Amino acid sequence: MLEKETIKFEKTVVVGIVTQHQNEEKLNEYLDELEFLTFTAGGEVVKRFSQKMERPNPKTFLGTGKMDEIHHYVKEHNINTVIFDDELSPSQQKNITKILNCKVLDRTNLILDIFAQRAETSYARTQVELAQCQYLLPRLSGMWTHLERQKGGIGMRGPGETEIETDRRIVRDRIALLKDKIKVIDKQMSVQRSNRGAMVRVALVGYTNVGKSTLMNVISKSEVFVENKLFATLDTTVRKVVIKNLPFLLSDTVGFIRKLPTQLVESFKSTLDEVREADLLLHVVDISHPDFEDHIDSVNQILADIKSADKPTIMVFNKIDSYKHLTIDADDLITEKTTKHYTLEEWKDTWMSRMGKDRALFISALNKENFEEFREKVYEAVREIHITRFPYNKFLYPDYKEAPEDKND
Repeated sequence: MLEKETIKFEKTVVVGIVTQHQNEEKLNEYLDELEFLTFTAGGEVVKRFSQKMERPNPKTFLGTGKMDEIHHYVKEHNINTVIFDDELSPSQQKNITKILNCKVLDRTNLILDIFAQRAETSYARTQVELAQCQYLLPRLSGMWTHLERQKGGIGMRGPGETEIETDRRIVRDRIALLKDKIKVIDKQMSVQRSNRGAMVRVALVGYTNVGKSTLMNVISKSEVFVENKLFATLDTTVRKVVIKNLPFLLSDTVGFIRKLPTQLVESFKSTLDEVREADLLLHVVDISHPDFEDHIDSVNQILADIKSADKPTIMVFNKIDSYKHLTIDADDLITEKTTKHYTLEEWKDTWMSRMGKDRALFISALNKENFEEFREKVYEAVREIHITRFPYNKFLYPDYKEAPEDKND
């Protein structure tokens, strides 16, 4: 008889605040994303809480009335975990845990947990562990309150380290060790990159879960892991790809996300080296997502942080098969038309048209829709870079229409 495995989801509550910098609509977008992150980590969100505040309460993040409300709900419905959308300071996390008497996480903690689940190679695991240790170090004090050793008192005086100091030292030593380990692997990876020769390097970049790995599989005919969850890809995959008779290297990188923890950007620096050293970026966008313009801004911000914003880029608007827009009835004279009502054709006439025909593509990687046009544009962009580098190779790679098909194609 086959055993049936039942996956038990953790009952979770998510919390966010409306501030002068973040209105209610923006908060709901963030909480939607936080729900998807929670689902990816193995949790089930049963309720959302939000509060309007000028700025977060430095002690408990929320006001006392709202904290009481959450505490009653947690107690009544047997909730395991409460997740806050913003990063909590160590003291806030400690105070909130005391009040709610359950597991309290913030967005950073949740993303680190997902990364820990997803890390397949020893390199990804090392990067995640480093980020976790850096996150953990200032928060250690809250984890030893059951011993109350650092408070001193009878029987606690005298020389020697307290439990908390010992732990801090262990974590600091671990951080130093992991940094050294990453340095060694970085060296090996940069040697690997330099050994790849003079082939043009193309990197897929974009928000998490926009279809980069699906596109990678379609172009390179490989089997990169794909799943409708956030951060399905952590390790960079590099494949040699041939379009017509033109070979180049294509890398699939970790997806970006809004409010990405700084520890992660730091520890995944070398994964992002693939982006830094690329000659051409394919910025993949999920156009069916209602906040895709925000996603583009987030990715551009991270590209600017890693000094890659000025690289030649082709915007690839993916998932056109899933694109849906709001409609206004003919007799509705009140509703104002916004970007949420734009058809694909209307979008093409906005800022996207200013990018030029060769720099904006609309495709569906899943259904291979407009795939021939995609191949042509990528071929022409790679060819241009290749010919700039090796002018005497120009006759080998003619225009796309005249180029001979690769025998394995």
